[in-house]
Amino acid sequence: MKLLVQIPCYNEEQTLAATIADIPRQIEGIHCVEILVIDDGSTDGTGEVARQAGADHIFRFVQNRGLGHAFSAGLDRCLSLGADIIVNTDGDNQYCGADVPKLVRPILEGRAELVIGDREPEKVAHFSYIKRKLQHLGSVVVSRLARLHVPDVASGFRAYSRDAAMQLARSTEFDHTVDHVIQAGRKRIPTLSVPIRTNDKLRESRLFSNIGVFILRSLGIMMRVYSSYRAMKIFSTAGVLTAFVGGLLGVRFLYFFLFTDEGDSHVQSLILAAILILAGFQMILTGIMADLINSNRGLIEDLSFRLHRLEIPPAKVDPKEPPVKETTSANAVDGH
Repeated sequence: MKLLVQIPCYNEEQTLAATIADIPRQIEGIHCVEILVIDDGSTDGTGEVARQAGADHIFRFVQNRGLGHAFSAGLDRCLSLGADIIVNTDGDNQYCGADVPKLVRPILEGRAELVIGDREPEKVAHFSYIKRKLQHLGSVVVSRLARLHVPDVASGFRAYSRDAAMQLARSTEFDHTVDHVIQAGRKRIPTLSVPIRTNDKLRESRLFSNIGVFILRSLGIMMRVYSSYRAMKIFSTAGVLTAFVGGLLGVRFLYFFLFTDEGDSHVQSLILAAILILAGFQMILTGIMADLINSNRGLIEDLSFRLHRLEIPPAKVDPKEPPVKETTSANAVDGH
């Protein structure tokens, strides 16, 4: 059983060494533990720090491409290196690496394929009151959308089985933390959360400049991901409501036209009713088309999963053989 711990990094020379040192190299049930650092075009000494700290593999983009690309490239690289289990952690040493065994245990025991570390945000000292409440609210909303119970959706400290890593689509435009929870729920991938510890805060978050940006971006991600799976429901509901309002206006016009002498003065209602009814039907048709597109997406994802299994068979690992260090330069590699 081979475990790869991937660490997406961007200018983390001050914290990366501590992050790597905190990761256990001996875990019960795991024969081989290796560390992959994805250097997302860092302009400092992140790559050199990774080598000196003992990273087994370094995968580097020549320019910064963002966390989504780095995460996606890391998963594909881990799969190609023969990982049976993949753990993702952050290079800022936010998560306690000693809790990696807690993450992989449910996968080793066959109880889950995706395990999410629960930081218990309400207890994290450096989280503000507003952030704690927003984290809780966001987790509740996403859990309902995914039909799962995930108390800390925003946690990036996660363990994936090989099959789960292949099944979960990796759109680099989405925040993978939210995206993967909703996908896991919709695809019925066994998912568990386990309590984990966090280290002291070493720097401010680079993903969000303030709470307002965090809220807007999180809402946008939730709406976009959910609509990808529930487009028929969303568009049909909007279409029916729009057509219903149009129908009410049409009935109102007919009343004045048939039973009063004011029919000519309510032509505007008739025009608006026609527009709303047509718009409602158009929304319903759009929902049907979106549902068909989503069905095709499901087929494509299933085909991608099967191709991954054919192209990247599990590697045979000799536990006595030391891992080989590797440095990879990525020019136009997207990780897909």
